[in-house]
Amino acid sequence: MLVANLMTHRELIHSRKPGHGMRGELFGRPDVFGTDVDVFFHKHWILVGVSADVPEPGDVSTVDIGLASILIVRDDDEAIRAYRNVCRHRGARLKDAGKSTVGMLVCPYHQWTYDLDGSLKHTTHMGVDFDRSCRSLIPVKTRVVGTHIFVCLSNDAPADIDVLEETMVPRFAPYDLTRSKIAHETEIVENGNWKLVMENNRECYHCGATHPELTASFLPEDFGFCPHGLSEESQRALDAYHARNAASVSSWEQDGLICSTVERLGPDAATGFRTQRLVIAGNGESQTMDTKVASKKLFGNLTRRDLGDVHLWTHNSWTHVMSDHAVISYIVPLAPDKTLVRTKWLVHEDAVEGVDYDLNTLTEVWVATNAQDANLVSINYRGTQDPAYEPGPFSEFTETYLDLFSQWYAARLTAHGV
Repeated sequence: MLVANLMTHRELIHSRKPGHGMRGELFGRPDVFGTDVDVFFHKHWILVGVSADVPEPGDVSTVDIGLASILIVRDDDEAIRAYRNVCRHRGARLKDAGKSTVGMLVCPYHQWTYDLDGSLKHTTHMGVDFDRSCRSLIPVKTRVVGTHIFVCLSNDAPADIDVLEETMVPRFAPYDLTRSKIAHETEIVENGNWKLVMENNRECYHCGATHPELTASFLPEDFGFCPHGLSEESQRALDAYHARNAASVSSWEQDGLICSTVERLGPDAATGFRTQRLVIAGNGESQTMDTKVASKKLFGNLTRRDLGDVHLWTHNSWTHVMSDHAVISYIVPLAPDKTLVRTKWLVHEDAVEGVDYDLNTLTEVWVATNAQDANLVSINYRGTQDPAYEPGPFSEFTETYLDLFSQWYAARLTAHGV
């Protein structure tokens, strides 16, 4: 039974002090979680996969999101479509979560049969006057950006997905990610709230102490660094970063690559995202332990290895695209204290394991980083549920994106009447 004086979701949101973290109840309460899923995963655009999940006609990837489930299908014309995973007869699931290959979509209950374009093709015992044309599978709004498959379950999908598409298509174009394949994929269930998973991904305050594999190639200065009060050693490191970044950007832009940072993370954006071409440390080629490419077979028709890292954030995903491979992760909330993190490592479709790349070299950085982040999210979540927890202040130099996320979260709930 709920306590009579329990604060409402709206009160919890608006009680946040500016520049401070969210209250623990926003991470742990089941009613808050249910609203979050409805608003942020059923009414906004979310990443649910990559084109290599369904590489051939007849390939199906089934993704569950809360009580909803969708079928991502490559049709006979090689277009990617998405449908609600609900039979139009009595509602049975057509497919369990995961991947499969079909000729047609057949309901396992009464064998209603659907073409890959969603149309109902065959039924039995429905009579000669039964009109199959009005019983097609329910389509889901879908947008493929590079290799990224975004869907929105709402009939009133935010129109500003156009801004994300217009921004990212030319940035992804040199890599021709539609000609990629999945070299490896993992699933981790992190023991924490989805918002804490995304907060953890949006700051590198913690990186130096917890991510030795990642920081071999990743430069945290890209995401904020204290501009004053630095030690002499830290100031030298910051100066070196600025010099390297300026030289890299100049070289990339001479080759026609887009390097500008685009941020749509504030309260006015429905489809919030951020992108930047990040500098890579060391040899500057890829997110590997030796900072060189893991795959000798580069994406598309690329010949240059040191192209940095085309980075993309959305509210349920993060992406790193380098000359030789890409790492794409997205989340699905399972419970207030459970979040599924799916990660896919992409390489050129013609790259051969053991010849062009070594799988361990390709994956070791983010396999380690994901495991470390899962532990961080777990200890963070448990602490926020302690009665003694009081939200502390964000660092104005390294956690500005957390404050923006909190503002965006509140604004989107307000926009949906919460």
